Amino acid sequence: MHLQRITLTNFKNYTGTEMHFSDKINCFIGDNGAGKTNILDAVYYLSYCKSYFNLADQQNIRHNEDFFSIHGYFGHDSTVPDQVSCIQKRNHKKVFRFNQKEYERLADHIGKIPLVMISPYDRDLINEGSEVRRRFLDSVIAQFDPVYLNHLITYNKALSQRNSMLKQFADKGQFDPVLLQLYDEPLTVSGQFIYLRRKAFVEAFLPMFSEYYAYVSGQRETVYIHYESDLQQGSMDTLLAGSVDKDRQACYTTLGVHKDDLLFTIGTYPLKKFGSQGQQKSFVIALKLAQFDYTASIMGQKPVLLFDDIFDKLDDFRVSKLIQLVSDERFGQVFITDTQRQRIERLFEDSRIDHRIFRVESGNVSMI
Repeated sequence: MHLQRITLTNFKNYTGTEMHFSDKINCFIGDNGAGKTNILDAVYYLSYCKSYFNLADQQNIRHNEDFFSIHGYFGHDSTVPDQVSCIQKRNHKKVFRFNQKEYERLADHIGKIPLVMISPYDRDLINEGSEVRRRFLDSVIAQFDPVYLNHLITYNKALSQRNSMLKQFADKGQFDPVLLQLYDEPLTVSGQFIYLRRKAFVEAFLPMFSEYYAYVSGQRETVYIHYESDLQQGSMDTLLAGSVDKDRQACYTTLGVHKDDLLFTIGTYPLKKFGSQGQQKSFVIALKLAQFDYTASIMGQKPVLLFDDIFDKLDDFRVSKLIQLVSDERFGQVFITDTQRQRIERLFEDSRIDHRIFRVESGNVSMI
């Protein structure tokens, strides 16, 4: 499956534009702030039903306009492409449709259009808190496992309700253990499921990641991903029962899969503290390329791959290796943004791979 064309109306800095794409490599060149990343974000919307960069949908509406719309047309073996549409009006619920049929739950769309985004913001996976890394785990697994996504929704809802109940107990100066236990069953069932899925994913994912890191970095150092979870110490129901007093004092649920984390190491040391900028960038790129391979192997189709301004601070040799890699048959459609037209044209001047290069200037797009 590949994106044949996309139309944007009032999306970020685009008043109205339509683009037709190569089914292999598409490059967008232009100055910073021209709108290159906004195109990739629109493509990301069509897969995940949300922005990669801005969780507030209405903030993506162009200034002084009442709505934005994104329409994408995906080709496959059938002669008729699938249409995916996202429409957001101010002060209204977001509308998402697949072939003109509106979803009742956005979660039902996740996995239809597998996609992997690689962005400078991915450095947050290393530098920020555990929530960012859990979100990475969830986004990868949910794309091919709708049961996991349903358990995640159930768990988060029960967690929010339990935390609210703990706060109410503290505010009123009373405690009802029977009432609190109403939320323990969904937390236990869904928490155990989430833990086992995450554990299995990391174990299967690690060899792919290590292979890509060696390719991208050209280095021999050992990198590793450690999955850390409270459930490694006991079952979810045991944890909840044993932490009631601590939870009451804290006014929230202190143990569970909502505290899971991934520890990234280089050698035997934390990557965050001891990895160079180049090593950290190679780590993140390898992480996302492994996500691509893993998703493709599970779903039986190649995800769309988005490279947002990742060539910055990579030497020409590393950039060339990456382009050679994604030009390979095991990769499908690729979207790339870059500020340097000469670099992009040089990379493809002797290439027979099908590609298109677009110039982006102040929200206007033209094919070179």
